[in-house]
Amino acid sequence: MSFLNDEIDEIKEKVKLPENAGKFFPNEKQEKIDYEDIIPEDEKIQINKKFQLDPEKYQDFNFELYPDGLNFYDFEVFRHDWLVVIINPVEKRKTIIANDSAALSRYYSAHKEQIWVGYNSRNYDVFIMKSILLGLNPKKTNDDIILRGLKGWQISREFKKKQFYDFDIYTKNGLKTLEGFMGNDIRETEVDFNLPRKLNPAEMRMTVKYCQHDVEQTIEVFRRKKELYESQVQLIETFDLPKYMIGLTQAQLTANILDCKSVEDRGDEFDLKLVDTLRIKKYIKAKEWFENPCNMDYKKSLSMEVCGVPHQFGWGGLHGCPEEPLHAKGKIFHVDVTSYYPSIMIKYDFLTRNCKDKKNYKKIYDIRVALKKAGKKKEQAPYKIVLNGTYGICKDKFSSAYDPRQANNVCVNGQLMLLDLLEHLENYITLIQSNTDGLIVQVKDESKIEKFREICKEWEDRTGMGLGFDEIDEIFQKDVNNYCFRFTSGKLERKGAYVMELDDLNNDLPIVNKAIVDYLTKNVMPEETIKNCNNMKDFQKIVKVSSNYRCGYHNGQYLNDKTFRVFASRNQDDTSIMKCKYPIGTKIENGESSRIYKGEKFADTPEHCFIYNADVNGLSVTEKLDKRWYIDLAEKRLCDFGINLNDDSLF
Repeated sequence: MSFLNDEIDEIKEKVKLPENAGKFFPNEKQEKIDYEDIIPEDEKIQINKKFQLDPEKYQDFNFELYPDGLNFYDFEVFRHDWLVVIINPVEKRKTIIANDSAALSRYYSAHKEQIWVGYNSRNYDVFIMKSILLGLNPKKTNDDIILRGLKGWQISREFKKKQFYDFDIYTKNGLKTLEGFMGNDIRETEVDFNLPRKLNPAEMRMTVKYCQHDVEQTIEVFRRKKELYESQVQLIETFDLPKYMIGLTQAQLTANILDCKSVEDRGDEFDLKLVDTLRIKKYIKAKEWFENPCNMDYKKSLSMEVCGVPHQFGWGGLHGCPEEPLHAKGKIFHVDVTSYYPSIMIKYDFLTRNCKDKKNYKKIYDIRVALKKAGKKKEQAPYKIVLNGTYGICKDKFSSAYDPRQANNVCVNGQLMLLDLLEHLENYITLIQSNTDGLIVQVKDESKIEKFREICKEWEDRTGMGLGFDEIDEIFQKDVNNYCFRFTSGKLERKGAYVMELDDLNNDLPIVNKAIVDYLTKNVMPEETIKNCNNMKDFQKIVKVSSNYRCGYHNGQYLNDKTFRVFASRNQDDTSIMKCKYPIGTKIENGESSRIYKGEKFADTPEHCFIYNADVNGLSVTEKLDKRWYIDLAEKRLCDFGINLNDDSLF
C-alpha cells in the first residue's frame, strides 16, 4: 500500500477521471436513484488493511490519558462503494476498510466499548456506520441526510440496534475551513460521488488518500480542542452519568444533570415577573416597555438613551455604547456582574421549572465558587459548564429543560437591574459601554470614585448580585462588540473580528489583526508590521462556498474545491474569486456548450488574488503577494476605530 505516501498530484496524474468527475452538480435535476439496483452483488474486498503507526507521531495518546481508547474515523460513500479510514492513536493502528461489512463488523465488535471520534459524525458518520452494520444501503442513508435533509434518527428505527460511543469534535466551522486555518492542505478529491459504476483502483486510492487526510486533520483539531473532550468526560464522571452520554451535547448533558423532565407548553412564555428589588425612576420607560403586551414579540426591541448613550433593550440582552468610535485613558473600570444569570436564577427562583430538584443547582453553584476560590481551575470546569449552560437550554424547544418564561425572566430582569445601576451612577460616571452582564465606565473626577463604589455596594446588597472591578489603562472601541483595552495588570482584552486574538482554528487574515493591535497597543505603524512579515500563512484569507451556492469561479474557470486559501496578487491579470449561485445561461466554445453562473465576490477578498490550497506552513512570502492590499485593509479598519493614518488615503 505504498500509494498512501504518494503525493496527491502524482495520484491525479495516474487517474483517468470520467468527464463529469468533480462536477458536483452536472445536472440541474437530480436523477432518481433506484437504491435496490446499486447494492453490490458481492462485497469484493478492495481494501482491508491494518497499518502500524509511528509511535513518535502519536506519543500524546496513550491508555493512561485515554483509558477508554479513541478511534478517529471518517466515511466516504459512493453509489457502488463505501470506504472508512480509522486511526486509533492510542493503539497506534490505522485501519482502512472498503466494501467489506464483515471486516467493519469485526472491528466494531473489538472496539465498540471504546470512544469513536469524528468531525460532524453525530449527524453523518454514525448513521453510515450503523447502516453498514445492519445491512442497510449506506448510499440511501447518505442521500437521506445530505440531499433530503433528514436527521439520522428519522431514517430508520433499526439504528437503535447498533450503539457505540461517538464523540463529535465539531466546532462552528467545517473541517476544511479548520484545515485551512491551520495552514494545511485543503484540496479535495476530484472523484465524483455519483459515479454510476464502481470506483477503479486509481480512484479508490485517491479517495483513501483524501479520507485519511481528513481523519488526520480531525486528530489535529482534537489536539487543539481536547478540552472539549476532557470537559465532557469530567461532566460524566463528576455527576455519575452513563458512558453513552459522551455523545450528547453539553446542553443535553446539562439537562440530564439537572434531572429535567419535559413539560407540555405551559402557555405563559411572556408572563413576566419583575423582581421587587428594582428602584428605577428616571428610566421607567424600559420597564413599561417590557410590561406592554404589544411588545411581547422576539423581533421587537426598544431604543432609548441612557447616560447620554444610545441603548438597545430586547428579548436577547442589553447593548449600549456611543455612536462614534471611542478612545479613552485613565480611571476606567470594567464592572462585571459575577455569574450574573446563574445568580439571578438562584436568588429569584428563575431556574427552569422542569428541574426535579432546584436545590441541586444551588449545590453546583456553591461547589464551583469554593473550587474557584481554591484556585482549582480544572476541577471547577464541569460545574461552570452546567451553570452557564442552563439559561440557553431554557430556550431550546428540543431540550427537556425548555421553559421560555424563566429564560425571559432572567434576561429581562438582568437588563433592568443593570439599568437600575446605571441610573444611580449617572451623575458620577461617563459610560463607555453597557452589555448583557456588565459595564465599562470612566470616573474622570477622582473625588467621585468613593461615591461610585458606595452606589455599587448598595446595588449589590439590594439585588443580591456581586460585582467585580478591574481597572483599565486605555481602551479603543469601535462599538459594543469590537474593542481592545489593556488592564492595569498588563493583560489585553480583545473582542471583535478586527482585533480578536487568533489561533490555529480561527486564523483569517492574521497579519491584519496583528497590524491593528500592534498600532493600538504599541504605536507600530501597520505598514511596518506587514512589510516585516515574511510568513505566507499570516496573509491567508479562507473562504468557503456554502450550500447556498453551486461553485467557486476564478480566472475564467469554475472550481472543483469548495474551500479556498486566497492571497492578494500583484498580477493585475488575476481576477477576484467569486461564488456562483445559479446558471444564467450557456456559452459555446470549440463546439462544446457549458453553463454560465451568476457570481458574487467573497467578502474581504482582493480584486486581484491567487489561490494556494496546498500546505502553506513554513512557506515564505512570494513576490506575487501584494502586501499593499493588506496595509490598506488594516488602515481602513483603523478608520472604523476613528483613527485615520493618512488623510490622503482612499479610506
